[in-house]
Amino acid sequence: MMMIPRRRNEFDLFDDFFKGDDFFTRREHSIMKTDIKEKGDNYIIEMDLPGYEKENINLELKEGYLTVSAKVEKENNSNEDERYVHKERFYGECSRNFFVGEDVSEEDIHAEFKNGILKITIPKMEAKKELPQAKKINIE
Repeated sequence: MMMIPRRRNEFDLFDDFFKGDDFFTRREHSIMKTDIKEKGDNYIIEMDLPGYEKENINLELKEGYLTVSAKVEKENNSNEDERYVHKERFYGECSRNFFVGEDVSEEDIHAEFKNGILKITIPKMEAKKELPQAKKINIE
């Protein structure tokens, strides 16, 4: 008898397609589970990245957007008498973007990775330029 885990509907590509969900985006976000909280004068982003190595996590700041990307490489399984019956662990690259403001610089952002959790601290910044006021557009 072969043991095969039950299929879980929440990851069924066809169900997600017909419901109108973006399967690939949803899956990526389920891999990089993220909490954002305010603490004093800072925002704190905590992101679960179990199974990732610190060397394979990258943070980049560009035009006010912080991009967190990470990759995990597939295990080399050269044992020919083994084969997977079921596989759920993620291998490959994933990323998330967060708008942190155009006035935030790389020096303002602090990150640490411990026990599979990436913690990023970003100061709250006042916008230097004032946002334009909303203007009504007439419909013809």
